[in-house]
Amino acid sequence: MVAAAEIIRLSLAVSLSATLLAGSLGIMLAALLAMTRFPLRRALVITLNALLGLPPVVVGLALYLLLSHAGPLGGLGLLFTPAAMVLAQTVLALPIVAALAHRVLASAWSIYGHDLQACGASRWHALPALLLISHRPLATALLAGFGRTLSEVGAVLIVGGNIAGATRSMTTAIALETSKGNLSLALGLGGVLLGISLAVSASVLLLTEAPSK
Repeated sequence: MVAAAEIIRLSLAVSLSATLLAGSLGIMLAALLAMTRFPLRRALVITLNALLGLPPVVVGLALYLLLSHAGPLGGLGLLFTPAAMVLAQTVLALPIVAALAHRVLASAWSIYGHDLQACGASRWHALPALLLISHRPLATALLAGFGRTLSEVGAVLIVGGNIAGATRSMTTAIALETSKGNLSLALGLGGVLLGISLAVSASVLLLTEAPSK
């Protein structure tokens, strides 16, 4: 039970950290794309949407090559640590959060942008108001990113190493314990993961269908 609790704690800590990073970067990138015009902007929007289906094992392999001792970032000593897992999950969640947030903010800016600027606000001074107006769909984007990070297996397995007591998450533990025949632990962790996933999905549905005030 202690081992399971530690696995759950690590999974939530890594996924929440990655979601916060992806959310911060993704929403700022989305705002930049929604509120400004610059060369290659459309190409960047297309690229973000194309990366929604980014293969996790490819992300894991790319980060492994970067973080390994022979890689350019090997000196940081991040490989097979929770930090590497956070980085992998952030890379996977970032396109999801940014693409969804861009659609939200682009729509809100087209509706409210002129009025906000007419009140004397510059584009970036208007951003807090725009975020407040769009807080519910933006929260949905963050929940989608969290769901993506929590369910990740391939990338975190490659860069984290599935080390007991250090980098073993719920998804990698389920895969390992199932292969070992320890179905009780695998089912227990699976039940927790399923419960969290259902809670996230329900939250997204409630935020999407709730009437605006």
